[in-house]
Amino acid sequence: MPPTPDPAGLRLPEGAEPFASGRDADVYAVDDQWVLRRYRNGHPVWDEAEYMRWVAKYDYPVPAVRQVDGPDMVIERLTGSTVAEAGIAGDLSPAELGLMHADLHRRLHAIPAPSGTPGQVVVHGDLHPENVILTASGPVVIDWRNATEGTAEFDIAMTAVIFAQVALDPAFASLSGLLRESLSTYLANSIDPTPGLAAALAARAGNPTLTPAENALLPAQADLIRTHVPH
Repeated sequence: MPPTPDPAGLRLPEGAEPFASGRDADVYAVDDQWVLRRYRNGHPVWDEAEYMRWVAKYDYPVPAVRQVDGPDMVIERLTGSTVAEAGIAGDLSPAELGLMHADLHRRLHAIPAPSGTPGQVVVHGDLHPENVILTASGPVVIDWRNATEGTAEFDIAMTAVIFAQVALDPAFASLSGLLRESLSTYLANSIDPTPGLAAALAARAGNPTLTPAENALLPAQADLIRTHVPH
């Protein structure tokens, strides 16, 4: 039997418009402290919220979760630019960006998996510059939909795959050079992702939000990652 959801969150006024949108979710303002994030396809958020609450117990930088109701999650409102925006603006160097992601993963993978399974850690599965907000108190990781238990190598490989996609995709011209340089620093300061690379590529290929053009880049992404893995 699934866990009982939290009490229903605040209902939005009729006709409310999101102030931010991703590939599969919209974000609405509740007040100055909270926002409501809603999946457009009705995807339930209970597991995602539980992972966020779990890592928060270990002081990992994640938005506070207030309420969960079906596809809706009321979470802490964050103020700040994304790491991607800061990088494009020149406020973060490629090396700083790569080091930040390596440190965020190092801290995350030090947290035990909720099940206690040996060798398993909390995997974010989508940790990239658009999913890190630079707040006054430091970087905060958002968008935990893909969170699960797994190996650190898989999680590192997933981020490397995303970095490599942006580095190679002309659709991301403003970020391509930045992430190509950041990828080298990220991998030089992380554990070797090679054992998790095949699984990460397969998971990425199965992502329904990717376009055919993005999927076609996967072999080139794998080659780029292998050239940057320290030997």
